[in-house]
Amino acid sequence: MAQHDISFDAFERVAENVSRETFQEILSFQESFFAWNGRINLVAASTEVDFWRRHILDSAQLWRLAPTATKWIDIGSGGGLPGLVIAFLLKGRGNGAIDLVESNRKKAGFLQTMIGQYDLPAKAYPIRIEDAAALATLSPEIVTARALAPLPRLFPMIYPWISMGSRALLHKGRDYRAEVEESTDQWQFDLIEHPSVTDADAVILEVSHLGRRI
Repeated sequence: MAQHDISFDAFERVAENVSRETFQEILSFQESFFAWNGRINLVAASTEVDFWRRHILDSAQLWRLAPTATKWIDIGSGGGLPGLVIAFLLKGRGNGAIDLVESNRKKAGFLQTMIGQYDLPAKAYPIRIEDAAALATLSPEIVTARALAPLPRLFPMIYPWISMGSRALLHKGRDYRAEVEESTDQWQFDLIEHPSVTDADAVILEVSHLGRRI
């Protein structure tokens, strides 16, 4: 899907139960994102031509997997994908909030600017993921991470929340099965594979009941 293929209908099919106002706000956010991307490299410039499908819709598809969740956290948020997209959807619904954890100060500054500019129900933490786990205010229902790390490295990062009952929704590419297999030596977990609606080779992994093997 090229940029000229953007439509509310396509967005609504992916995210479900969203308003045209939310759609218009995310269109505006996309333009803001492009302006910032030229300065601090939020995503590869080569992906801007297909930004809506590759980044916006890819992020928004998480919404249909947790439609009633009100407390989210996105770790390694980078340019706010999926974190800021979820924040727009939460704003449109009228309840809920998301915390964004990003240690890079410039990217965290971008997140904070977008939160203020669009009055989003979100908070950006310019700290390391390991430090975020110690913050008592972060008690999410859903943990997200996109293009952050392979599962064997990612599981220790999300464990503090998943061990307390949270679920994780993790974007993964075509090699995810090898990551799952490699993780089973040290971890036990429940896993649901959701096919990506934007990439036939990708999945969203829903992880719960994560625990270390003894």
